[in-house]
Amino acid sequence: MRAQLDTLTTEAFRPELAGIDRLGTLELARAMNAEDAAVPAAVAAELPRIAAAIDAIAARMARGGRLVYAGAGTAGRMGVLDASECPPTFNTAPGQVVGLIAGGPSAMVQAVEGAEDSACLAAEDLAALGLTADDCVIGISASGRTPYAVGAVAHARRRGALTVGLSCNAGSALAAAAEHGIEVVVGPELLTGSTRLKAGTAQKLVLNLVSTITMIRLGKTYGNLMVDLRASNEKLRARSRRIVALATGAPEEEIEAALTATGGEVKAAILVLLGGVDGPAAAELLTASDGHLRAALARAAGTSTP
Repeated sequence: MRAQLDTLTTEAFRPELAGIDRLGTLELARAMNAEDAAVPAAVAAELPRIAAAIDAIAARMARGGRLVYAGAGTAGRMGVLDASECPPTFNTAPGQVVGLIAGGPSAMVQAVEGAEDSACLAAEDLAALGLTADDCVIGISASGRTPYAVGAVAHARRRGALTVGLSCNAGSALAAAAEHGIEVVVGPELLTGSTRLKAGTAQKLVLNLVSTITMIRLGKTYGNLMVDLRASNEKLRARSRRIVALATGAPEEEIEAALTATGGEVKAAILVLLGGVDGPAAAELLTASDGHLRAALARAAGTSTP
């Protein structure tokens, strides 16, 4: 294991930082900030591969497939975080975006030692989901060698699911195991081997890209407005009214009436106001348009989308 770690960029020791514990707090903060500033450029280098993976994921999800993240430790937590934010942001159905972390839900808040070393555990976790060929699995691992992440991708590929391997080392086993390999090489960490730092930041940026752009492709937005927002609390209800206002320019009383007519569904309320239809007709148009608001508006106007 030590020999393996010695070969990983994310585990490399940086002699020039050996005295950072003697730096002042502001100097340390500047040093960390300078390290973090390099992460977006590393992500940018992988954008063509990220975009190709997103197009493949969106195609599977458009026909009913799920997006599943699988990882251990920080990588697993990033996947669970991204998955948990999809329902309130994009109104995804329960189980449509799933985050699996080695060791189960308790590993989100407390390390479960040894869980990351089991490829079989990953296969069991995916089998429990009833994985199908329509699904997509993204294995996440800073090192690119974590058995749980590699095992998840290997099992998913055997099942015919789409596979993506996200790591922070070049030539990783994880990328090699997946159809789409994404290797965001951020370099050695400020603290040797602490991959919750730059590697974790890179993973978060990539997962933001994957989930957000996939949902845009699936019609979950109208321009840059979150029209599939799920209004589950007062703040989100206020945001729903604001989104309808920004999309339509309608007065407050008309916005309230449209939201009432559509059961609070933002996308349908916009269609009522811009398309001049009632609530049930808006629902039918959206269903016929696979949830894409622009296409539904074109149908309402008796035209076709460009």
